[in-house]
Amino acid sequence: MTVFIISHPDCALHEMGIHHPESPARLSAIQDRLVASGLDLVLQHHEAPQATRKQLCRVHDAAYVEQIFLEAPAEGRSWLDPDTSMNPHSLSAALHAAGAAVLAVDLVMSTENSAAFCNIRPPGHHAEHNRAMGFCIFNNIAVGAAHALKKHKLQRIAIIDFDVHHGNGTEDIFQNSPEVLFCSSFQHPFYPDTDYSSSSDHIIDVPLAAGSDGRVFRDAVKAQWLPKLDAFQPQMILVSAGFDAHVEDDMAGLRLLDQDYAWITTKIKKIANKHAKGRIVSVLEGGYALDALGRSAVAHINALL
Repeated sequence: MTVFIISHPDCALHEMGIHHPESPARLSAIQDRLVASGLDLVLQHHEAPQATRKQLCRVHDAAYVEQIFLEAPAEGRSWLDPDTSMNPHSLSAALHAAGAAVLAVDLVMSTENSAAFCNIRPPGHHAEHNRAMGFCIFNNIAVGAAHALKKHKLQRIAIIDFDVHHGNGTEDIFQNSPEVLFCSSFQHPFYPDTDYSSSSDHIIDVPLAAGSDGRVFRDAVKAQWLPKLDAFQPQMILVSAGFDAHVEDDMAGLRLLDQDYAWITTKIKKIANKHAKGRIVSVLEGGYALDALGRSAVAHINALL
């Protein structure tokens, strides 16, 4: 199995304040743990390009994309919502974050039995068709999925989101797209408090009560995701890899452990090997307890290998 890791230096220059949890240190926490584990030596590293406006506008309203370009500050800070702001480097970081997902799709489509992990920020799964929110500017995973559908002519793509927060932006973008099977687990009730009661058979939402541990998560995945994924027969699987459901992450109240992320990754890999020629693209979302984030991401990447 070939695993690509994709990032860009500008992703570390985006910052929203010294005490903001979505900090540049998140990227170095993962990279440092990769080096310490020895995995860094066996991964294929690539620098992310910037996503083009055309790629962004496959999932975002053109007026929204233009708004982001116009609001990008030359100095100081511009606020997009109460939790999400831009500094002078944020536009470049957001473009490279979305571009990482595009490059990841191209790489796994051109290399047999391969996967990619995008170590990028800002995250993306809360960004809706025409709205930034929850630390997210562009919906990176959606940009990658739309690229796979449009450029590579895939007909069935699965997106798996195990972040502690509901992937409302991704669901908003693909709610009327049966070619995309969206499976999302999340703490409920919790931010973003959006309506997840979709009647679409291609959207599988799994709300979990605060305090739920790995056993509850695994049981839900086995009962609700795996049969749907197997029946759907995806040609590529994309993963919104949020590690903030970890028991050490005080941003939320789920109780997953490092090994739960390894477990779900092995299940994803099994489906990908069966139906998608091993094609997996994973994109970093949440995860704010830095030590747990680094360990969990490495467990995820190691399972991909």
